[in-house]
Amino acid sequence: MIPNLLADKKILLGVTGSIAIYKSLELIRLFIKAGAEVKVLMSEDAKRFITPLTFEAISQNEVLHSGTENWNNELNHIHIGKWADIFVIAPASVNTINKLSHGIADNLLTQSVIAYIKPIVIAPSANTNMILNAFTQESLSKLLAHGMHIVAPQSKLLACNDEGMGALADVEKIFYQTASILLEDSFWKERDVIITGGGTIEKIDDVRCLSNFSSGKQAFALALAYYIKGARVTLISSHEMPTTALPITFLHVKSSEEFKYTLEAAVQVAKLSKKEPYVLMAAAISDYIPKTKYHGKLKKETLGQEISLELVLNEDILAGIDKTGLKVIGFKAEMDETSAQQSANKMLIKKGLHAVCLNILKEENHFGSANNTVEFITAETSFTLPLSSKFEIAQKIVELSKSL
Repeated sequence: MIPNLLADKKILLGVTGSIAIYKSLELIRLFIKAGAEVKVLMSEDAKRFITPLTFEAISQNEVLHSGTENWNNELNHIHIGKWADIFVIAPASVNTINKLSHGIADNLLTQSVIAYIKPIVIAPSANTNMILNAFTQESLSKLLAHGMHIVAPQSKLLACNDEGMGALADVEKIFYQTASILLEDSFWKERDVIITGGGTIEKIDDVRCLSNFSSGKQAFALALAYYIKGARVTLISSHEMPTTALPITFLHVKSSEEFKYTLEAAVQVAKLSKKEPYVLMAAAISDYIPKTKYHGKLKKETLGQEISLELVLNEDILAGIDKTGLKVIGFKAEMDETSAQQSANKMLIKKGLHAVCLNILKEENHFGSANNTVEFITAETSFTLPLSSKFEIAQKIVELSKSL
């Protein structure tokens, strides 16, 4: 988890009677590791599964429930709502969901929700038939229409041995959606951001390929950073996603040809949106590709002791993008410090970009490393982002790109 991502944020976690309640303990750990303070509110049915003492040990705060509510201090359903920046109910039982949709406040948890005026996140958990029941579905739709955020349950084998929709969403997914609500920036909200990452894989034959050492880590960090600020993110990469918890569009490609057509299609869709889209070309596209692609496997017995591989100059995908109505940021990796700046400025002008992120590779920020250092270059200015984690670099790029 990213340290200090949620620093100084106050999260109220409501837990209801569900077998999935044990997953709430891991959710609390994720929030705390990210720097947030967490307080827990338990329904009476929740106490049948896990004792309040367990939640107090994990959260390091006294748990609010019917036996501890006190009007001589701030441990009550009114003051705890004023304290919290966000109210997350995970797991949320069908009983709680249906009560809330009708404004019923007949217990401590529902009273707290009705009195709460800031963002509310609901993560349902129940048997498949209970979740898919028409009353429950109507209630979820109503809560969504009233501005509550629903983290949809997942389909899997349930504790009751039924298989289907109803299991609590992965705690990592609940964490990231909560973080996105807390850290949302109106500039990025509902704005499309397309990011490419990884290195291209160019086939020589059906077994061998020409590629490079790009890890795709910076592209994923960018996808996460833009998503957390509220953007609609599309990540096009030759590497698999490190997590499926992020509700972003992920498109897996390999060759430069696949990158090109997938990117062009994504750009066409993004241009239909109301806000000006952004494209960040962090992928390492091969400068040269094999002239001939062979079918099957080339046999060394027939090739002999030596083989010559003919390469041809590849199409410049970034230069060829129709940049009308787009903000486009290129990425350039260099090893020669003496010519890197000149090369980046040339790229900026020649390819008609709004900015270039120059990465001079060294021992501390080599391919695949966890850290990076970037110079953010525009036609007017240049900002040096010192060595830090790739996510921290991504966060700074998000802020700098707002001014393009």
